Amino acid sequence: MNDTGTPDRAPGADPVTEAFFALHHDLPRQGPGSDATTRRLLEMAGPLPECPRVLDAGCGPGRSTLLLAEEAGAHVTAVDLHQPFLDGLAAEAARRGLGDRVTVVNCSMDRLPVPDHSFDVVWAEGSVYTIGFDVALRAWRRLLAPGGVLVVTEIEWTVPHPAAPARAYWDAAYPLRTHAANTDIALAAGYRLRAYWPLPESDWWDEYYTPLTQRLARADPQRPGMPEALAAHRTEIGMRREHGSDYDYAAYILRPHDTNENGTMTTWTARPETADDIPVVRDILLAAFPTALEADIVDALRADPKAWIDGLSMVAAAPDGTPVGYALLTRCHVDGRPALALAPCAVLPSAQRTGAGSAAVRAALAAARAAGENLVVVLGHADYYPRFGFTPASRFGIRAPFDVPDEAMMAMALDDTRPVPAGTIQYPAAFGV
Repeated sequence: MNDTGTPDRAPGADPVTEAFFALHHDLPRQGPGSDATTRRLLEMAGPLPECPRVLDAGCGPGRSTLLLAEEAGAHVTAVDLHQPFLDGLAAEAARRGLGDRVTVVNCSMDRLPVPDHSFDVVWAEGSVYTIGFDVALRAWRRLLAPGGVLVVTEIEWTVPHPAAPARAYWDAAYPLRTHAANTDIALAAGYRLRAYWPLPESDWWDEYYTPLTQRLARADPQRPGMPEALAAHRTEIGMRREHGSDYDYAAYILRPHDTNENGTMTTWTARPETADDIPVVRDILLAAFPTALEADIVDALRADPKAWIDGLSMVAAAPDGTPVGYALLTRCHVDGRPALALAPCAVLPSAQRTGAGSAAVRAALAAARAAGENLVVVLGHADYYPRFGFTPASRFGIRAPFDVPDEAMMAMALDDTRPVPAGTIQYPAAFGV
């Protein structure tokens, strides 16, 4: 199931999945949205070239595809994994005389077999959940032509402390981030935010939840898989009624950036530190923190073979190769079993809030995952680290060896198919705890 109640794009023999598709068959929309919103986003994305080349990623039945082809004069490549959606879209495009402007392709939206810079616009309304916001932004950047624009809607928290039922529901279905976190992700992926627009509440109901509710009332509860599908939809709709003010869909209009507002490059390259980086890393730590404590801890960790892991000390470098950001993972233990501690993370003051720190953290986590590591713990700001997938460590039964607010001690599993240990964290000696 996706973040708006519909199943993933490629159905199989599973009766619950088939029941989901039956409930959504021929609905006006497969998720929150409206033609008015599509037009609004098209206006916000402009100006566009004449006859723009558009990728509609996760097009579904193609409501946006047809509007873009008809009203923007676009040549649209519509991508989805559910062939009945594509067949219906191709037939409708032909009926409207748009067959020469719409090409349907059955493939995953992040594995499109086309050359770099193939599109003036990458469009994704209500579909990014299938691969994740951060994955999508990285995968689609190469597809944009110079001057191209990405239009994507993402569901996100609108309050810093969502109600417990809403948090539990979305943590299980599709973990949400805040607007600030999603903006940081976009910056780290090499974009600048051109415009931002939360979808109106009517987009949830007029062409989605209201028709869907009527469909639920007419469904055959005896059909295999239907009881589960009905229960899931009713839970989701009830969640929106009760706690809809805690989350919303929002549109991000993004362009790949070359420079920030000061004219300096802000596309960061993250890589493992080299021997030549060591004094520069110390300078970053000294500049980022009020004392030398963090810099001294890193030096002590480098000297501890039980804590240091080659390849997990990561720098974010400017285009000229100069390190400006830093993130470190070292060996710790939870209940005697190996884990990783993320600390410290630092960015030169001149490069803060440009995505450099996020680039270093993501690279460190990716390297740890590739090395077969799993559990990572971090003590830090509860409004920063969840963007990478961290949640309160108490949810794993993990606790710090000292008193700390529950929301500040966080953990994540790099492979959620593997179990993680519960218990108390044992940090390396360099941390002094």
